[in-house]
Amino acid sequence: MPAPVSRRSALALMASTAGTLSIEKAFAEAQVTAPTTLKGRIKQSICRGCYGFLALDILCEKVKPMGIVGIDLVGENEWETVKRHGLVVSMGYGIGSLPDGWNTLANQDNLVKQSEDILAKAAKAGVPNVITFSGNRRGLSDPQGIENCEKGLKRIVKVAEDLGVNVCMELLNSKRDHPDYQCDHTAWGVELCKRVGSPRFKLLYDIYHMQIMEGDVCATITENIDYIAHFHTGGVPGRRDIDETQELNYTRVCQAIAGTKFKGYLAHEFGPKNKLESLAKAIRICDV
Repeated sequence: MPAPVSRRSALALMASTAGTLSIEKAFAEAQVTAPTTLKGRIKQSICRGCYGFLALDILCEKVKPMGIVGIDLVGENEWETVKRHGLVVSMGYGIGSLPDGWNTLANQDNLVKQSEDILAKAAKAGVPNVITFSGNRRGLSDPQGIENCEKGLKRIVKVAEDLGVNVCMELLNSKRDHPDYQCDHTAWGVELCKRVGSPRFKLLYDIYHMQIMEGDVCATITENIDYIAHFHTGGVPGRRDIDETQELNYTRVCQAIAGTKFKGYLAHEFGPKNKLESLAKAIRICDV
């Protein structure tokens, strides 16, 4: 199996390939027949960095006919490009970084400033969600980490509420991909949501990461849907295609999501082995 594509390496790939792949070659590599009409019970989007082999304009042109309605993890300098194609920036960058987040009190003044800036821009651009992170533990206990995050996030949620933008803390695995990251279990994230007490602070539930950390994905999603604003997909192992080669049944997972009151987005974040053909298959699997 090829090496897994992390978000960081995917973004690096996007940057490096932008100047080396011609538009003609990119088109040739991305010829895919669009799926038939979708049921559309789940709004599906994609993470930009996983498709760095295409310029953003071309990517939008390719995925919209396939039933994709949004692009995740796009920097503010490209939000207008996505909107021009009639798509939504379903998750915008971003407040803080994976290792340096809200659990460190010394970070919080800067994070508040970042929040005020990006939330205002997101509201103006019609971006419904902005990503944020707990930060790494660095010896901090889980109870203390929740307490610290609560203090900082309570400083910005009124702004998020007034502007109508969700601040979404991502659940990530600390077992394989992000050692020492603190928001690595659903229960920890849900407890933080309860303490912050705002409808505009919720979780980005990454299905790949939570399968690695705790499993029991369908029941966990169903029981905690009130605290989840967004989903990411990815096959286990290796964050590869969500097909028969990996251990999760994404049709079943998406049935569980569709059976709740969830109205947000499910964004595909995996390293596609067959370019957009892999995406077309994932769309069909998740269209329940």
